[in-house]
Amino acid sequence: MTLTKRIRTHFDDSAAVKLHSKTVLAEPIARAAQAMVDCFMHDGKVLACGNGGSAADCQHFAAELINRFEIERPGLPAVALTTDSSVLTAIANDYDYRHIFAKQVRALGMQGDVLIAISTSGNSPSVVEAIHAAHERGMRVVALTGNDGGQIAPLLLEKDFNLCVPAKRTARIQEVHLLTLHCLCDVIDHILLGGE
Repeated sequence: MTLTKRIRTHFDDSAAVKLHSKTVLAEPIARAAQAMVDCFMHDGKVLACGNGGSAADCQHFAAELINRFEIERPGLPAVALTTDSSVLTAIANDYDYRHIFAKQVRALGMQGDVLIAISTSGNSPSVVEAIHAAHERGMRVVALTGNDGGQIAPLLLEKDFNLCVPAKRTARIQEVHLLTLHCLCDVIDHILLGGE
């Protein structure tokens, strides 16, 4: 296989997963966006957690909410729990890495807030612990997972959302996660501000 053909295969595979995901995820993404708008309208905030590439997605999402997505609007309250190296390393050092997000959720999360929990496998121990903490605080969870949702899927309550990408490859799941976050931003803005 030539390098060009290999690259084209990545594009084809990504497009196929996105088109399949559209039928599975459009409705739950819309409902999750409405839940986040309800949170914002009641003076709540969004907390986001994930590891590796998912940590970068958390920061990206928080930036889009606090600053803006595609249209001008007031900032929306969001915190990426992945960014404070002093907090992260203190928790990992004094307790255990799996508590790096849960301790922050217990300190910052309030009833009515929303936790964005991103794990491509659905099995990240630190994200699992954060979900437990969010439920303790009366928060809703919007989980972005892949494959079968892993350990996260059975943890979610009826009020939560599992935006589970129907794919096995991490790269394809991450690509759909980014599109999902952009869809959430767009729908949140549409609900708040109207327009086409």
